[in-house]
This record gives sequence, structure tokens and C-alpha cells, in this order.
Amino acid sequence: MPLSEHEQRLLEQIERALYAEDPKFASTVRGGRLRKPTRRRRLQGVGLFVLGLVLLVVGVAVPQLWLASSFPVLSVVGFLVMLGGAVLAVTSVGSGGQPGQPKEAEPDKNRFTGRMEERFRRRFEQE
Repeated sequence: MPLSEHEQRLLEQIERALYAEDPKFASTVRGGRLRKPTRRRRLQGVGLFVLGLVLLVVGVAVPQLWLASSFPVLSVVGFLVMLGGAVLAVTSVGSGGQPGQPKEAEPDKNRFTGRMEERFRRRFEQE
């Protein structure tokens, strides 16, 4: 159910007050768009995953590297490296641009969500 004109004005007023009072919180709540990881980041993640796999196999295969002859330390480290590589390859967390550079303020209108947002705005401007 769409908001009435009065409700929309109140909501905009609340948003402006929030931005004025705590801009850092407001930008956090507004949220960023989920980005695909870059090709370089995916390759780094795959490389780490393969390195972790090698460490895991070597840790299991060489019993001299075990701690107290019952705990394969190198294998556990290899597993953690594999996990880190997988996370690095799949996510884009922490892969923002250079600090101090302004983020893109205008959303990409070629994306599905940008088009849907634009249609939504046009629909309410017509009423």
C-alpha cells in the first residue's frame, strides 16, 4: 500500500533529520550495494585455496609434522588457509576503493534494481 503525500513528507523529514544528526550512522543504515569481487581478488582467493589444500594434504601425509603424534597442525593451518581463500574469492568485503575517494552517488541505472527504482519513482511522481 503506497504512502500518502503527508506520510511521504514526514518520512523525508525524518530522513533529513537523521542525516543531519548522525551522517555516519545514516550512511551505514542506507547500506552499500553488494559488489562482485574483482578478477584479481578471485584469483588471489583461488591461489590461497590451492595453497591451503596442499598444506592440508602434506600435513596429513607427513606424520613428523603432527603435534604429540595425534594432531596434524599443518592440516589445520591448511584448512584455515583454504577457508580464507574461499571467503576472499567469493565475497567483496573490505575490497572498497581507495580511502578518501568519493563513492559513486548515483546508482547504476543499467542494473535491474536501478531500473526498478526508477520505475517506482516515476509511478509516484505521476500520482
